[in-house]
Parts: sequence; C-alpha cells; structure tokens
Amino acid sequence: QVQLVESGGGLVQAGGSLRLSCAASGRTFSDDAVGWFRQVRGKEREFVAAIRWMSNSPYYGESAQGRFTISRDNAKKTVNLQMYRLKPEDTAVYYCATGATGDSIMGPYDYWGQGTQVTVSS
Repeated sequence: QVQLVESGGGLVQAGGSLRLSCAASGRTFSDDAVGWFRQVRGKEREFVAAIRWMSNSPYYGESAQGRFTISRDNAKKTVNLQMYRLKPEDTAVYYCATGATGDSIMGPYDYWGQGTQVTVSS
C-alpha cells in the first residue's frame, strides 16, 4: 500500500506561481512513476506531468509544456510540481498518483492522493 498526500494548492493571480508537493509513504518501487493530474468538476481528468523515481526524464502534458516543472526527491519520497505563469484555465483539483504504469507513464496508476485545489484568478 502507498499513501499520497498533496500540498501547496491555493489561490493565486494569473501570471503567478505555485508549487505543489506530493509526499509518498509506504511501499514504493524504483521503477514506479509519480504523476500529476488535474480535474475540473464535470470534465475528464487531464494528465499534467509525470516522472519515475529512477529516471531523470520528465513527461508533460500539453497544458504543462513550458510552464510547469516536475521534480523528485527520492530521499524524501516527494515529487514536486512547480507551476509558473499560471492561467485561469489552470484552475482545477490537482491529484498525484503513483504506480507501476507499465509502458505508458500516463497510466494507469494504482494509488491516488486526495487532491489539492488550485484556483487562478484573472
């Protein structure tokens, strides 16, 4: 079992920055991935970014390209999502998830956090 706890969400003005953190506890494996997703109520969940514990290669969804940076701290079992130049359309609940995922780092993921709200005002 793995537990994930997100933190760092909040209210920010457009153009601002936020840093989300995902702390993992429990049993993790080096080839597992940690991903960030977001969801607006009534819409499908969207892949944001992901990285594997054993890799330095991040993956980004289209909306995150060039504005968000994902990083990991293996010693702390934490994955961070630094978000820059935020836009109102970035407003969503952000979830982190982890799991083996197989060949595709986009999923499926086995474990999910409870989510953290990010609100970007115009």
